[in-house]
Amino acid sequence: MPFQFSTSDNPVLPLDRASVLFDGIFSTPKLSHPEGVAVGPDGWIWAGNQDGDICRISPDGTRFEKVASTGGFALGLAFHGTQALFVCDLKHAAVFRLDLATGDLDRFTAPGIKIPNYPLVDVARNRLFVSDSHASGTPGPGIWSYDLVSGDGGLWYDRNLNFANGLAKRAGEDSLYVCETFATAITRITIEPDGSAGPEETFADDLPGLPDGIAFDREGNLIVGCYEPSRLLRVSRDGTQIDVLIEDPTAHVLCHPTNVAFAGERLYTANLGRWHVSEVLMDIGADPLWSAA
Repeated sequence: MPFQFSTSDNPVLPLDRASVLFDGIFSTPKLSHPEGVAVGPDGWIWAGNQDGDICRISPDGTRFEKVASTGGFALGLAFHGTQALFVCDLKHAAVFRLDLATGDLDRFTAPGIKIPNYPLVDVARNRLFVSDSHASGTPGPGIWSYDLVSGDGGLWYDRNLNFANGLAKRAGEDSLYVCETFATAITRITIEPDGSAGPEETFADDLPGLPDGIAFDREGNLIVGCYEPSRLLRVSRDGTQIDVLIEDPTAHVLCHPTNVAFAGERLYTANLGRWHVSEVLMDIGADPLWSAA
């Protein structure tokens, strides 16, 4: 698919549109190497760390709290409305469910998934989709699907993906978008009327960076967090134009950004290379994902 993208010298947004929301290098616990980030129904920004700690940051960045811990390595996060937070964990090869009313944290998925990387809540189908990165350097299946209440489920998309990572759905569209990190591509998979996985197609490829996390803005553009180099991309609604949205050549404010999450015109990024969550002031925003769940 042909496209154009801006050069690294001419990103769409200047770097001063990004700032450190909260630096957890000296906090207790430390916000060490956050991979996942999500905006909660409480308005706080939630993230995990390398020890499986699930933490939240106040919108003004002045308060930081530990809520729970898996004792593993927290990856992607997704809210099920005001009911629960789902957390992927690398060490346990499982998804955990945090009950937002009681604070109880329990393993949600049975053994089987190899590297649960990112969860996506689909309330309309009562399903939780989870990308399985399978193994670094070895493509494999795929994407799993679980009942949002019981946790029953299995492999939903059984074809090979080259390190399946972030997931996203665009409003009004029955498709699942998935980052294939080491293919430098975004793949779109049709969701059939019966809920099964349909045909897939390449939405965008030859990306100028290794894609990790994705989120749609309110105009249908796809924002992509790139683990390397430290930049965000913007892919147009039809996938034909790719721009470097913002980047940090020194990897200080943006340092190997992974997952991204909107709260209006503010976009939050986890930074796997450091100890902080960043905030980017966007021209086009989107509602937090929990509000659609």
